[in-house]
Amino acid sequence: MNWYESNALNVKQDVMDDAVAHQLTLTKPPGALGALEEVAIKLAGMQGVVKPQLNRINISIFASDHGIAKQGVSAFPQAVTTEMVKNFATGGAAISVLARHLNAQFEVVNLGTIFEVDKHPQIIDARIAAGTQDFSSAPAMDDGQLQLALQQGCDAAQRAQNNKSQLFIGGEMGIGNTSSASALAAAQLNLPAATLVGMGTGISEDQLPLKIKLIEKALTLHSSNDPVEQLKSLGGFEIAGLVGAYIRCAQLGVPVLVDGFISSVAALMAVAINASIAPWLLFSHESSEPGHQLVLAALKAKPLLNIGMRLGEGSGAAIVVSLMQSACALHNEMATFSQAGVSEKEV
Repeated sequence: MNWYESNALNVKQDVMDDAVAHQLTLTKPPGALGALEEVAIKLAGMQGVVKPQLNRINISIFASDHGIAKQGVSAFPQAVTTEMVKNFATGGAAISVLARHLNAQFEVVNLGTIFEVDKHPQIIDARIAAGTQDFSSAPAMDDGQLQLALQQGCDAAQRAQNNKSQLFIGGEMGIGNTSSASALAAAQLNLPAATLVGMGTGISEDQLPLKIKLIEKALTLHSSNDPVEQLKSLGGFEIAGLVGAYIRCAQLGVPVLVDGFISSVAALMAVAINASIAPWLLFSHESSEPGHQLVLAALKAKPLLNIGMRLGEGSGAAIVVSLMQSACALHNEMATFSQAGVSEKEV
């Protein structure tokens, strides 16, 4: 059995029950804080304490290039992947700004940019190859490359646990990766590519039919119901890295906050490979990519926000952290009816 097939730790239901009971004593009508109550209760079960904390955040960005990008499915050249890796590390990207404001542990894992990146303290050089193969004509990666990408995700999760992180956010960067994510979702959900494919980083209306056609071609070429085989044939190194990180976090008991469309597809694949990890996944926001709603529905996920974001990088998840911190503060610090001398609801 591969490491990624081992069961996740159990979320502590008894602690969640105690957290629910605690919520009922607070000076507010039951359920009045909506999803914020659910977040606090879920985190209580994950952390094993009735009053959870959310101070230590770990953000790992996985980056890689995609062979399919050479077919013209993106609005940006592939050099942008390498340039953005540098931008992440030097603090100029959206996720870099958000990570600073969260005082988060932040790292960039380069799994396969076409161009080499200069050494930097925040960049982990784990290049497997100069991008994946063009999945419209060949498998995106071979077995060995897939295992390396999954292992890099596993290693990132281990670093998060070593840092005593209370929440893991995985981000991604890779020109062409909405094509890969759409293909994976179509294969896993057994849906036509056209129902999942969107404009990505802003392709033109003329490019969209080509993107759909190439993905449909790939789905025919790589027909398989096995999620590991799907990931190898259609995925990207950075998506596989996210899959490995999500699975290992659940095995180590580190809560995961999933970002947008591409990260949610990684979550979809991770759950397909190892269903036991599902309780450890929290979902931050619903992006404007058309396939995201379908993926979230398949995961029975209820994201906390929908503000039209479609940047990726883990940025939507990082924004939602402050909302989750508010949920914990309210859960932990509000007075109970007896403490405040407030009359409870009449039965």
